[in-house]
Amino acid sequence: MPAYDDSNIFARILRGEIPNDTVLETEHTLVFRDIRPQAPVHVLAIPKGAYVSYDDFAANASDAEIVDFHRALARVARELGVALDGGQGFRAITNAGEHGVQEVPHFHMHILGGRPMGRMVQPG
Repeated sequence: MPAYDDSNIFARILRGEIPNDTVLETEHTLVFRDIRPQAPVHVLAIPKGAYVSYDDFAANASDAEIVDFHRALARVARELGVALDGGQGFRAITNAGEHGVQEVPHFHMHILGGRPMGRMVQPG
């Protein structure tokens, strides 16, 4: 696992050095609107802890952080009208490492919805 780089943009957002359009903030999670949305609903959820990727988070975060993160995602999907209890669904995406095309080395989950998302990976 690469070492956590505390100069990444999400770490700077968490420290208040860079503004964001917050959708929800909990004890362990921050959810905010993506600055380059790819769908009518496009938010990013990040844990407040220093985790590089999903596997790092899943292996090393406390139970409280993991539960808080997933409950925050469910709440936001419902509040933004994309959850299945009132909406038509969404896509949750996380990228890890070079092959996963991870751009920011801080674990984050994209929630995209508000339109059909199409195939995620093209055959071939």
